[in-house]
Amino acid sequence: MLLAIPPSVRSGQRGFTLIELVMVLVLLGVLSVVVLPKVGITTTSYQSAAFAEQVRAALQYGQKMAVSHRRMVCAAVTSSSVTLTIASNFGDSACSAVALMGAASGSGAIASSPNGSIVIAPATTLYFQPSGQVSSDAAGTSVGNFALTVGGTFAISVQGASGYVN
Repeated sequence: MLLAIPPSVRSGQRGFTLIELVMVLVLLGVLSVVVLPKVGITTTSYQSAAFAEQVRAALQYGQKMAVSHRRMVCAAVTSSSVTLTIASNFGDSACSAVALMGAASGSGAIASSPNGSIVIAPATTLYFQPSGQVSSDAAGTSVGNFALTVGGTFAISVQGASGYVN
């Protein structure tokens, strides 16, 4: 018994019909309307998390540099960046305008917010002492714990007595 083979298969013509192609395009359009807004939201949260890690790493770097160089390191935390400077000599009561190594373009800004869209609160200056302690004054008399919030959701704590940044 012989089976009847349609002429389109015999001649080697294969492919999708116009209706099938249009349906695929409609489905892609619906998926893009549903999925793309969610991708934009997660991108912002990823940027906030990455910036929070940059701030935490910059503060850890400042604490380690203060202890290893036996000089005070000042971390100026603004609403959109962390800038690290170091004292010229051991025992100096102020940080010089010299930025720490590793800062982008010598500006001292170790961490800066992408497009200024992610905010650090509160804006303050932390003084990492050569002893490892962290204070709110250059003399090192006001040792205390500090809490920063990056992007409104990511918390960074700095222990004053030990200089531990978490």
